Amino acid sequence: MRDEHIISILESAPPALLGESELEAIRAHTVHCSECRRAYEAAQISALLLRERALETIEPSPFFQTRVMAALRERQASNETPALGRLWKATGALVSSMAATVAALAVLTIFAPVSQPSAGTQEEIASAFNSYSAEEVLFDQNELPEDQMSYEQVLTTIYEAGEDR
Repeated sequence: MRDEHIISILESAPPALLGESELEAIRAHTVHCSECRRAYEAAQISALLLRERALETIEPSPFFQTRVMAALRERQASNETPALGRLWKATGALVSSMAATVAALAVLTIFAPVSQPSAGTQEEIASAFNSYSAEEVLFDQNELPEDQMSYEQVLTTIYEAGEDR
């Protein structure tokens, strides 16, 4: 144990709670190591100081309770706003901005000029706004790029791989 210091033993528990084997190891080591002896003595002194300090009782000053209760009553008197008022104070800006946004969107929806589409069939009107129709995108499996698999090819590959296991 001469090569290893006892600092880890001292840090693990106060000297009063150490076991007999640990105390014997400490005593054997501190005979040859002055640094560990100083650490052991410091641990004993600090444990003694802490024990004595814990035994002291500190009395509060006279009228301590009276002053604390007066300060508490004063704070409660200043915060006697109703719950709705406190809620509005906390969220007023958010609610106001949301109401302004809704009002602006309502005004734009009602009073915005609507452009009339030119006369033509429903398909011509749809193709004027969108170059793809839903049917073309969903059902046209023949025009897939070469590196992209169709939905059916993916499912076939998955289920064939599952049967091999």
